[in-house]
Amino acid sequence: MTAARITIALVASLFAATLAQAQEWPTRPITLVVPFAAGGTADLVARPIAQGLTEKLGQTVVVENKAGAGGTLAAGIVAKSPPDGYTVFFSTIAHTIAPSLYKTLPYDFEKDLEPVTIAAKVPNILIVNPSVPAKTVGELIAWIKANPGKVNFGSAGLGSTEHMSGEMFRAILGVDIVHVPYKGGAPMMTDLIAGQIQMAIETSGSARPHIESGTVRALAVSTLTRSPYFPELPTLEEAGLKGYEITTWYGVLLPKGTPLAIRDKLYAAIVDVLKQPLIADRLKDLAAEPGGQPPAEFSKFIASETVKWRKVARDAGLKVE
Repeated sequence: MTAARITIALVASLFAATLAQAQEWPTRPITLVVPFAAGGTADLVARPIAQGLTEKLGQTVVVENKAGAGGTLAAGIVAKSPPDGYTVFFSTIAHTIAPSLYKTLPYDFEKDLEPVTIAAKVPNILIVNPSVPAKTVGELIAWIKANPGKVNFGSAGLGSTEHMSGEMFRAILGVDIVHVPYKGGAPMMTDLIAGQIQMAIETSGSARPHIESGTVRALAVSTLTRSPYFPELPTLEEAGLKGYEITTWYGVLLPKGTPLAIRDKLYAAIVDVLKQPLIADRLKDLAAEPGGQPPAEFSKFIASETVKWRKVARDAGLKVE
């Protein structure tokens, strides 16, 4: 047998083995690593999806919360896990923000992880304390400009979605507002309701109950199109902030090197799960819309998000370390 034929035979054998592995997968429980604490929005989105995948794949999908370092701890753990389809990462928008803020990370998000699909998307909502003399975005901007350096916007911490949303708001308008970081979204919301801070751009799932109770006032959503859950709210771009677009997203990735056949099988299962009425209802409770974008589309989205947040961080002079 010639060297060329030996090479072809080896490649064919390897392909057949990989295909067989993918067809058999999964044969044991799968770990879905969530990078934030139990009870947070990422966890609340991940758990019903894990339940649906358990039923769809015939193997238990166990949610494992690995909080720490703004979500980067978990990303590093998954990036170094065996690429066999049994460790799955439940990523968030935080992982496209992190490369712009941290000098060094224990992984390269775009090189060490394989995108599968977006699981869910939620808009952020511009909310203010009811005492703020503004019922529209235009009125808020006028009030901010009349009070430079006196209006505070809160966030769940440095580099959080709320923080970066506020920085983009500040950069597009060129206004003087003060960032007040908190250790989590709950204490930030408490102070917003109490009037200690005046505004925030918070995820819809967290903001919704306070909007409905009247303890905060909603002015606009951060997405390019209006939210079906808040159809009366204009988008920030509609309200005059050209180019303002933020979607808080939750996605599924695998360690790089995972056989593509396993990736595709997981993708098909997630798409099916997202169509189930029970999952749709759970997402609706969080004011979230189901994802399901193909892997290639998700990969391009990650690249574009990383570029966007790098510009926001650079313009604001932000660095966590």
